[in-house]
Amino acid sequence: MPASGFPKGFLWGAATAAYQIEGAARENGKGESIWDRFCQVPGAIQTGETGVLACDHYHRWRDDIENMRDLGLNAYRFSISWPRVFPMGNGRHNSKGLDFYETLVDALLEAHIEPAATLYHWDLPQSLQDRGGWTNRDTASWFADYAASVFMRLGDRVKTWMTLNEPQVASFAGHAMGIHAPGLKDFGTAVQASHILLHAHSLGVQAYRQLSPGKHRIGIALDVHPVYPFTDGVSDIEAARLADAKTNRWFLDPVLKGAYPDDMMSLYARNKVAPHTEREDFELFKTNHVDFIGLNYYFPERVYASDEGGFLGFQYALKKECERTEMGWEVYPEGLYDILAQVQKEYDDPVIFITENGAAFSDHKVVDGQVQDNDRIDYISTHLSEARRAIQDGVRLEGYFLWSLMDNFEWSYGFSKRYGITHVDFHTQARTWKKSANWYQKVIASNGAAL
Repeated sequence: MPASGFPKGFLWGAATAAYQIEGAARENGKGESIWDRFCQVPGAIQTGETGVLACDHYHRWRDDIENMRDLGLNAYRFSISWPRVFPMGNGRHNSKGLDFYETLVDALLEAHIEPAATLYHWDLPQSLQDRGGWTNRDTASWFADYAASVFMRLGDRVKTWMTLNEPQVASFAGHAMGIHAPGLKDFGTAVQASHILLHAHSLGVQAYRQLSPGKHRIGIALDVHPVYPFTDGVSDIEAARLADAKTNRWFLDPVLKGAYPDDMMSLYARNKVAPHTEREDFELFKTNHVDFIGLNYYFPERVYASDEGGFLGFQYALKKECERTEMGWEVYPEGLYDILAQVQKEYDDPVIFITENGAAFSDHKVVDGQVQDNDRIDYISTHLSEARRAIQDGVRLEGYFLWSLMDNFEWSYGFSKRYGITHVDFHTQARTWKKSANWYQKVIASNGAAL
């Protein structure tokens, strides 16, 4: 282990998502996505903005890769837009859509940046939503067909793949809370969507094993939260166990153990919201193993027992007098260590990538034209220190993807929340390094020794 505490060959990356940066919503044959439609719903986006232009990455990708090269990134995580490749979700593919990603991948490789591609980051083709979306079992099969087309085109060059990004958010924020596309508000529908998403993951891995050459790797990116009881009372401890099952184990267990957690499945069944499954689904879970698990970490969850939580029996608590991001999320770097250690212990020591970690801050302080985002530097630095501690304690962490390379369209918040280490002027599309970009450049160059 080098003196920096990070292993040789550690991936230092940054991450983005197609809808949040690409723009070009209707160019070169791209179809409508559920986010294109959701942004038209009055009040759905707090600022009334859309991702129609976003960061215009579709036209400015050369400049963005040059930015990555200057930063010293050796990896870049991006997502492929399903409706750009299959405008109607299935059927005939759009060759111009695949051409764009092939050109992007080749340019990344020429810049000595490893592409890490996510197949689904929430932008389901609207035509499939019209047929039931993630509540329709056929959507998982259509996802596998889409994935197979992408693997056949790019599988010889892209060595790191993720099937899905944060299916927990896609299912529950989009189908129970209604704050993400498609904007539904039914808990049982969300549970069913979560299962179809995980079924799609299994079929995607299966397609990858059949089609992709070489010793490449595929996984999934899950949002995880260490869950802590608000008090040391027995009821709060039990509430934390159940919250961990809902948030973390419901998604980690099928991927890494081949089955849903018994406690959560039983609770859902008793309350008539258990997903409709078939026997083959669990066989697919068990036989389509991932090569790594991607973890997205932003904040912990603190819970307490409460009848107001409905059949779940818990509610979320806010810790008083703690630092928070612009999202209102608690800053707790130790939580990253805790969740890394939990996954290592409970899931037989898998290879792990931190596929997202970062923070939105106000970015109001500007000196000589540069955002002085010391709060973001502190956030990333303290979290990387916890990641290093986990590595030293035996966690097989092999890479870190900072969220995000640049300011972008932050879903229901529009452009009001800025996560980037590169400032984007959304009127001119000018990109300017924040102080955190200069700092991250030094961290990468020293393989973490400059923390």
